[in-house]
Amino acid sequence: MAIYKNIYEKFINKQKQLAILIDPDKTNISDAKSIAIECEKLKIDYIFVGSSLLLNGDIDSCIKSIKSNCNIPVIIFPGNKMQISSHANGILFLSLISGRNAENLIGNHVIAAPQIKKAELEVIPTGYMLIDCGKTTSVNYMSNTSPIPSDKNDIAICTAIAGEMLGLKMVYLEGGSGASKPIPKEMIKQVSKNITVPMIVGGGIKETSQASDIWNAGADLLVVGNALEKNPEFIKSLVNKRNEINHK
Repeated sequence: MAIYKNIYEKFINKQKQLAILIDPDKTNISDAKSIAIECEKLKIDYIFVGSSLLLNGDIDSCIKSIKSNCNIPVIIFPGNKMQISSHANGILFLSLISGRNAENLIGNHVIAAPQIKKAELEVIPTGYMLIDCGKTTSVNYMSNTSPIPSDKNDIAICTAIAGEMLGLKMVYLEGGSGASKPIPKEMIKQVSKNITVPMIVGGGIKETSQASDIWNAGADLLVVGNALEKNPEFIKSLVNKRNEINHK
């Protein structure tokens, strides 16, 4: 089944989804294998692969290691236009609609498009919205954009609506890696009520209760950084919470 079709069908059926984000810069090939095996056991929905900079990591080798050890769809979550691999199943074609940097709205996309087409990846056009969650994150700095203030629900709502009107197939609310707190529940709730496409939420999620609140507020797909090695019980608790919500 195509990735987006699967995400959308679960969205329509109000089934919550969970993705693990793996950073090739911080994950060696052996660790990627172990993570993939554990994700398969836990029935994680998707594995995202991407990095803010990708200084030393090898995205091709990382993805090949993951795919050799599980059947979970691998989706590139690109930190820049260079993070493309034909070994993945798909790519989030991110348009940074919360910012006003033209390179992240269309410029980088023009450069990357021929390579993505050649790689024959499933392309999922996604409206990417940075939300201020108490700390300047790598993505804020690298994108040269200001995040939407966490108390400005109206701006977030209008931005998400505009993204859907432009034809983007998903909206991604991002607190950023290392965010000191998650995106507020009320913002998630208000954005969810005003769009008819799946919503991804990530950043600042450190407790199962936070994940539960975010799902219940309206998030369809939750993204957490790889914590399987440092805190495997946390990921297991998220899976259990997802299953609990889906079976109510």
